[in-house]
This record gives sequence, C-alpha cells and structure tokens, in this order.
Amino acid sequence: MGTKKLSGESSYTKRYDGRKFDELRPIIAKVGIVPSADGSAMYQSGKTRAIAVVRGPRLLHPKHLENPRKGIMRVTYQMMAFSVWDRIKPGKSRRGQEIGKVSEWAFNEVVDLDAFPNSVVDLIIQIPQADAGTRVAGINAAAMALAQAGIPMSEMISAVASGKMDRTLVVDVDKEEEDYEDGEGATDVPLAITSRSKKITLLQLDGKISVPELRDIISMSKKACEKINAIQMKALKEPGKEIKG
Repeated sequence: MGTKKLSGESSYTKRYDGRKFDELRPIIAKVGIVPSADGSAMYQSGKTRAIAVVRGPRLLHPKHLENPRKGIMRVTYQMMAFSVWDRIKPGKSRRGQEIGKVSEWAFNEVVDLDAFPNSVVDLIIQIPQADAGTRVAGINAAAMALAQAGIPMSEMISAVASGKMDRTLVVDVDKEEEDYEDGEGATDVPLAITSRSKKITLLQLDGKISVPELRDIISMSKKACEKINAIQMKALKEPGKEIKG
C-alpha cells in the first residue's frame, strides 16, 4: 500500500524506521510466562513490551462491591519506572487509571462473567518497555492471558495504534512518529477490534483528522489487527513458545 493522503502533499514521505506505511513493527508473543498465575502473556511490538497477568475468578473483597448476578473484572495498568528514558514516578497515575478503565470497557464487550457471581477477575497489565502503543500492546497481551486463564470470551480482541503524520496515514505508530510536529503534526488513533464480528471495542483519537481520513485509518487498522490476531492465536496454541511475526 502506498502513502495514504487525501489532497496536497504530505511532509511525511518516509517512515523513520523504513517500514511501509501499512506495516506493523516486528511482533513477539508468548503465553504462559508466569506459572503461578491463572493466565499470563507477553506481547511485544518493536520496542514496546507488555505483560499481562490474570488472577481469578476469586471471591471479591471488599464484599460491598460484590455483584450477586455476575462477576466483575478489574483492570490495572501501570508503566514500570524505567520503561522510558525519563524515569516514571512509581505508583498509580491518572493516565494509568484512564487506560485501565478504557481497557476494561474494551473487554466488557466480549468477556462473560455471568457464571461467577460475587467474584472478581483481576487483570494486571505492566509495561516494562515503552516506545508508543502501550495501551494496545497491553490489550493484546491481556486478551491472550484471559484466554489462557479460561475466562469465557465470545471472541478474541486485537488492537493497534495507527496514526496520521501530517497528511500521511500509518499503522503501528512508534514514539518518534508520535512526536512528529511538521505540517499538521501527529494524530494518534488507538483501536481494538473483535476477531469475528469485527466490532470496534476501543477507539480513541488524539489530534486532528477528517472523517474520510478516519475511515481510511480504521480500515488500515482492521487489516493490521487480523495479522495480530493470527499471532495471538498461534501463541495460544503453543504456550511457552515465542511466536514471532
């Protein structure tokens, strides 16, 4: 696929790392990385790495949060202190809480906890290394961890952060692209989609983009997610083995 642009010339004509505009970064996926967990997985895209751990279903504490009709899922997202060049302050952050909540909403579309009343499934996402796209890497790792834990899901979820550099649409944005400032600057569009029904369970936008451009970027992201899903499924079939793509 060539450069995607609607009108006029874009200042972004070649990706910094030499990828095609619709090309994903190298991927590594592995399931079963934490033996003591009910489910666990690692997903790496380029230099961005995410680890997800599932514990539960188990009894929910404090008890006043229990739901007698179904279980609940709690998602915790955290970037480790040395995941980026500038050391991050340890502990909870507003950004981490926001990403944890939107990740929870994304999985609520496919996770079925009706069989586990008064219970909780804890999903912990850690980012030990970051180079943009951390929330979608976390979702990809989390989907594999939930599947390995045997949590009922109607279908899998795959995610990618695409974007627009000036007038050029690209798939799987890295940090250098995320910071692009020429022309119209950078626009970041994280998206998560279900594997069979192709339902979008997460769509966020940070930047400037037209409706036709957004349609194109969603189409590009869906195709990329199909490739990601194939890697996730292979990793689930071969736990303990690094699957590369």
